[in-house]
Amino acid sequence: MLFILLGAFFCSFVIGVLLVRFRHLHDRISCDDDLVSVQKFHAVPVPRIGGIPVMAGLVAGVLILASLTGSSLGLLLLAVAQPAFIAGLAEDLTKRVGPLARLLATFLAAALGFWLLDACLSRLDLPGVDQLLASHWFVSLLFTVFAVGGVAHSINIIDGYNGLAGMVSVFVLTALAYVAFKVHDPQLMGLCFAAVGAVLGFLLWNFPQGTIFAGDGGAYLIGFLIAELSVLLVARHPEVSPWFPLLLVIYPVFETLFSIYRRKFLQGRPVGAPDALHLHQMVYRRLVRWMVGSKEARHMTRRNSMTSPYLWALSSLSVVPAMLFWNNSLVLIACAGLFVLTYLYLYRMIVRFHSPRWMVLHRSLPRDKNTVLLSKNDD
Repeated sequence: MLFILLGAFFCSFVIGVLLVRFRHLHDRISCDDDLVSVQKFHAVPVPRIGGIPVMAGLVAGVLILASLTGSSLGLLLLAVAQPAFIAGLAEDLTKRVGPLARLLATFLAAALGFWLLDACLSRLDLPGVDQLLASHWFVSLLFTVFAVGGVAHSINIIDGYNGLAGMVSVFVLTALAYVAFKVHDPQLMGLCFAAVGAVLGFLLWNFPQGTIFAGDGGAYLIGFLIAELSVLLVARHPEVSPWFPLLLVIYPVFETLFSIYRRKFLQGRPVGAPDALHLHQMVYRRLVRWMVGSKEARHMTRRNSMTSPYLWALSSLSVVPAMLFWNNSLVLIACAGLFVLTYLYLYRMIVRFHSPRWMVLHRSLPRDKNTVLLSKNDD
């Protein structure tokens, strides 16, 4: 497993080196040079093709796994992931592939996984629902496609700051590898290690300096892998609760659901309309007060990176109990409910400026700087 992880890491890291070192060759088509939109928080144009090193690392890890085990599972997984990855990468390069098209491509990838990998959700440990899913394959297909696409999209939602989505994904994939080990499934465990290595190889270039972004290609690829590996783990091992992977990804999933509710019912806006009111954005605006108002790129980049650890800590509140109670649905459901309440409490506290002082990371600009500090309502 260590060999798989290191192989994936090395390949991803090297491809990242080449993309960063020779960015002048692809800047024209790969850079995110939008520095003023509501959801943009980087200081200088940055290539957003980090999905390429992640995919390269995955290919290396999967090939090593296949050579060691003789299994074609990893190769099939990479094949079915291509619609999600290609649609996301196309958006990164052309800026013309809308969110609906990317989501539909991910649905297609999930449907391919349903047929080619037997990656289907046929139980939720809920009376009545399990019988419906088990007796009607078409209902199971729709539910699986919706769940996989939703998780992939949610990872893209939280991909807003250096290292945020990448490290959260490493937490989730490591937990999946742990449970795969517990149920003696070396193939899924090897795929999880390959994914962890690929993400870590990219992450070294993404955090803390933000020299390359995952982009939609990377985010949808990683999200799809997390969702598909989760479905496979539950489908192949009846002892694994279907609530285990849900609790693992409850942070990005609930972030997405809450954003839909906030835009549709509280703001009366289209659910796809961009805003700067996600929890990670509120943390950036209200808690990370480091050099607020400075327009220097190094200050803005550092403030960006300081935001992610807050959300890493939040994500760990769901990942740790999921690993401890991976086969106990009642406890996992209770933990999911507790996480939702915690999220809502934190969001309400931050929005209303009731955050305790120990949570606020503050450093003021020197007084001799000719920079106007932004007010708390316009930071």
